[in-house]
Amino acid sequence: MRSKGVVAAALLSGALVTGGWLMERGGHGATRDVQAQAQLFDEVLQHLRRDYVDTLADSTLYRRAVAGVVEELGDPHSIYLDPRRLSQLEESTSGRYAGVGIQMDVRDSGITVVATLPGTPAERAGIQPGDRIVEVDGKSTAGLTADEALRALRGATGSTVKVLVERPGLATHLPFTLTRAEIEVNPVQHALLLPAHVGSVSLAVFSTDAARALATAIDSLRSAGARSLILDLRGDPGGLLDQGIGVADLFLDPGKRIVSTRGRVPEENQSYADRAPQRYADLPLVVLTDSGTASASEIVAGALQDHDRALLVGTTTYGKGSAQRVFHLDAGAVKLTTARWFTPSGRSIDRPRAPAEDDADATPRDTAAPRPKFRSDAGRTVLGGGGIVPDVVVARPEVSRADRALQTALGTQVPQFRNVVADYAASLKGSITSPDFAVTPAMRDALYARLVARGIVVDRATYDAASPLIDRVLGGQVAQAAFGPRAAFERSLRSDSTLARARSLLSGVESPAALLSRAPAATTK
Repeated sequence: MRSKGVVAAALLSGALVTGGWLMERGGHGATRDVQAQAQLFDEVLQHLRRDYVDTLADSTLYRRAVAGVVEELGDPHSIYLDPRRLSQLEESTSGRYAGVGIQMDVRDSGITVVATLPGTPAERAGIQPGDRIVEVDGKSTAGLTADEALRALRGATGSTVKVLVERPGLATHLPFTLTRAEIEVNPVQHALLLPAHVGSVSLAVFSTDAARALATAIDSLRSAGARSLILDLRGDPGGLLDQGIGVADLFLDPGKRIVSTRGRVPEENQSYADRAPQRYADLPLVVLTDSGTASASEIVAGALQDHDRALLVGTTTYGKGSAQRVFHLDAGAVKLTTARWFTPSGRSIDRPRAPAEDDADATPRDTAAPRPKFRSDAGRTVLGGGGIVPDVVVARPEVSRADRALQTALGTQVPQFRNVVADYAASLKGSITSPDFAVTPAMRDALYARLVARGIVVDRATYDAASPLIDRVLGGQVAQAAFGPRAAFERSLRSDSTLARARSLLSGVESPAALLSRAPAATTK
């Protein structure tokens, strides 16, 4: 790490020499120091060329030095992107990629199909949830990482990929030849009408058309009878700034500020406000957040909280309050932090970082220090200091002693345990008639017997003590195998304490103002 840092710092110093005439105005001492650092870089480069044990091309040395410069900034959001990583970034922000259209779970034993997306090559070919892809183009999938599995199945539009599928209940493997096509992932993962006319929408990512997709989902729920809404941003890593602004725009009145950015250069100092009339002015709104709510998700949460348009329920968000710009290069690109985001009340979303190893000027975060207080439009106290603190804090349930004991007993055998659960769930697929089935003692006994048969040894008393965890895991897997991901998701809502709190807050509420009256007098955590 330090050797790379020396090369990185030297390269950066060398780059500054090109602006040396500016440095001269600050004094000849500064100029000499920059020249010395440039000389250092040249000396290190010569040693690497001449003395390093392996021969490295100059292009490789320069590319690695560039990557090191960016890494030494200590900013996890600034990075050099080689062409492959740049392509992955573009896929994640567009929500589109060329592939076969499956949601998968990658295990040591191969790729298990969780679901096929409607209208995609996999769905048209007849691949089913629960199928296990054991070979891709003649190569075994055993032991692949998730990234390796993605690369194996994705490719150019129109290209073909051959997969060999193992299907529960069949003695022989099934061969499929799939023609890759452009796949568009819907940013809205779940849209459900819950009891008491409560609509619930989960937004997974702020990719292209996220705002439009969300509006379509809300309109559908309202047509089905929804009178209030839960917008679930938990685990949403964010994405495109314009989509964050577009989502906030759905719930705010024209002229209301959504977010502002501040950077070193004038064009990075911007303020974004609502432009369109509010689309859902009469809809009471709760937004769910957690530590995985980041970036554009935090912009939406912060704007709706500052303008008293929604109650936030859950835990404090991630604190990714910086804006990045991608600068395309001849080979790849560099993604750099160019500004920070601020909510309408002036709160910085960015969570203060700890100082880097050699960054003496950085200020460490004092986690015991009180958060600075700001005021919402209605005068409510909202807290700054990084991330968005919800109005109603619902902590994640603690892992029980019994659950922790089971996890400890499984140790490194957790992947094998998951494989056994999935196999057993697939075997029950034809015998389950409703996704609301109850996991029986006989099912738990049968699963334990399968674990023993596969050499996964867990004390029976430890296993039995963790029966609630076993029931949740097995129940979810069986529901997914028999009825699909939506059924498994709906089943998971039974144990969702954050969602339950949101529903209780919305109970009997007829207007956004009435919901706001149920907020605590001040947020203190």
